[in-house]
Amino acid sequence: MTVEQGAIFGVLAATLVLFVWNRWRYDLVALLALLVVALAGLVPPAEVFAGFGHAAVVTVAAVLVISRGLLNAGVVDVLARQLALVGDRPWVQVATLTGMVALCSGFMNNVGALALFMPVAIWMSRQSGQSPSLLLMPLAFGSLLGGMLTMIGTPPNIIISAFRAKADSRPFGMFDFMPVGAAVAVAGVAFISLIGWRLTPRRKEADASSDLFEISAYLTELEVPAGCKYAGRTLHELVSAAAEDADVQVVGLVRGGTRQWFPSMYEVLRETDIVMVEADSSTLKDLIDATGLGLAEVVDKEKEKDTAGRGDLNLAEAIITPESLLVGRAAASLDLRRRFGLNVLAVARQGHRLRERLSQIRFAAGDILLVQAREESLAATLNELGCLPLASRGLRIGKPRNVLLATGIFGAALVLIALELVPAATALVAAALLMVLVGLVAPSEIYQSIDLPVIVLLAAMLPVGRALETTGGSDLIAQGLLSLSRSTAPVVMLTLLLVAVMLLSDLINNAAAAVLAAPVAIQLARGMEVSVDPFLMAVAVGASCSFLTPIGHQSNALVMVPGGYRFGDYWRLGLPLSVVVVIVAVPMILWRWPL
Repeated sequence: MTVEQGAIFGVLAATLVLFVWNRWRYDLVALLALLVVALAGLVPPAEVFAGFGHAAVVTVAAVLVISRGLLNAGVVDVLARQLALVGDRPWVQVATLTGMVALCSGFMNNVGALALFMPVAIWMSRQSGQSPSLLLMPLAFGSLLGGMLTMIGTPPNIIISAFRAKADSRPFGMFDFMPVGAAVAVAGVAFISLIGWRLTPRRKEADASSDLFEISAYLTELEVPAGCKYAGRTLHELVSAAAEDADVQVVGLVRGGTRQWFPSMYEVLRETDIVMVEADSSTLKDLIDATGLGLAEVVDKEKEKDTAGRGDLNLAEAIITPESLLVGRAAASLDLRRRFGLNVLAVARQGHRLRERLSQIRFAAGDILLVQAREESLAATLNELGCLPLASRGLRIGKPRNVLLATGIFGAALVLIALELVPAATALVAAALLMVLVGLVAPSEIYQSIDLPVIVLLAAMLPVGRALETTGGSDLIAQGLLSLSRSTAPVVMLTLLLVAVMLLSDLINNAAAAVLAAPVAIQLARGMEVSVDPFLMAVAVGASCSFLTPIGHQSNALVMVPGGYRFGDYWRLGLPLSVVVVIVAVPMILWRWPL
């Protein structure tokens, strides 16, 4: 082993440890690894940041923008509406949801597909009185299975296609992954639907008799009586009269029979005004004692006029994603009303509403929030905060014209790629740009749609993977495996490679696993004097099967808290599913891509 090989192995070992430790975000770890190999001279100075212009990175970014366009157009919402018709039988719900998310994951970012269907799954579990854990883990695994269908279904496929272009002068095509991916996806979905869902834990039960949040249960109307000292003072001063750590949210103001939702906190109060507030009982008593306001008499809501129309007030439930800026922070430190125009009215965690003071709750990934905001800004605000709207208060259906337009643009790009008239990166960037030009994706949403940590991870790890090749590190690993292969059939080595990459993807990001394993697969195939195609395909399948832990893929992490799962729960369904994948994938790879 040379000094350069020892250096690259040391960097990779440290990188893997930091990935598994998960203390620093994976894109920062990847950048650190890139800088170390650059300073060590393992990557030429001109190539250090070449990954940011790599076709695989550009393709991933374009797919993410296209996914946003499909979401905005309501393409998947049209499918999701039909899910309400499947009934309450658990296996039917699991089969329908898992099958749909797998199909959508083949043509859009799999995390994006999961994000669209997860709110529907929570809504279905609540309606049927089932535990959300029954549906969410199968849904996450279905999104991973579906990613294997096409080249753009998941970043590892895009990466493997790029490595195949270097090894064989021709990349994998858009649908070259389909024969193996479809067989694995169908087998996986069938196993999950018939057997696997029974292996998921039942941590909590949904209450089918009521909504998670009942807004009328904690809204109170307070009247400003004649002679009250707060007449002539602002709503801000009124709220400030409560204790410093009190949770008081002003939801509306009724004046002269006219109801105003979401009033300005600098609105000046008048006698006989009715202030609609959200507060717990003890805070409400303290507020009344401090201000002299009284409980309002019941009013005839039908006679009240709404100044801006009922639609101006929008109550919504939203789930906090792992990448949200809310994670780990308390509401009091965020000043959401002033900065984002958003009221947080309640928080639920693992199926139960939290009763602590809102100002003291530190948000966690998977928390469900009941929020209030103006209708025209709600979607953008939730996106900026890193939250996903839930479908429990009604599924949003896209406009038919937008559905047809979005599918037409995306379908045209797929046809151009399939016929090899235009390179994949070019066609997908053109489709993403066209979606922006026709208004399916707002200019402000372009960069919000792109998962920058994943982009940086790919751009940084590609030169690191290249250094593994140029230093002879991948050849050294392959030679070690070849010494084992002298007494082992190529099909056994193919199976071992598939299993090894599956285990690696359970510990680190699947894109990073593909970048590191692809050069070794190429050298191993060449050393055995067989085609590189089946070995690269084995890496692609293995990198997409992170079923044993919640840290290998964002989909697994996204359902962990809403489903009430623990770290050790994933292998209960993930291990037998992994066995099914290996049993189906190996013969399908050898049939489609002979040695």
